[in-house]
Amino acid sequence: MILYELCQKDVIDLHTGKNLGTVDDIAFDETSAIITHLVIYGKWKLFGLLGRHPDTKIPWKAIRTIGKDAVLVNADLAKQEENNGK
Repeated sequence: MILYELCQKDVIDLHTGKNLGTVDDIAFDETSAIITHLVIYGKWKLFGLLGRHPDTKIPWKAIRTIGKDAVLVNADLAKQEENNGK
């Protein structure tokens, strides 16, 4: 799978069924070349005049499956990592 194919997939939270957005980018560890996060860019504020909401980073370990049309994630793990990183 190439990044372009991954970017066309919706990211769905397994617990709520909420669509978190589409994959916009990936983050990886430069030394080991292992993917660490999927990045979903924040939504625009007031048509882009006020910037964006913060980006959402989904850790690779929170991904449960990558299907034909969607990426299923455990958003609870993503929130736990965000709280631990602060």
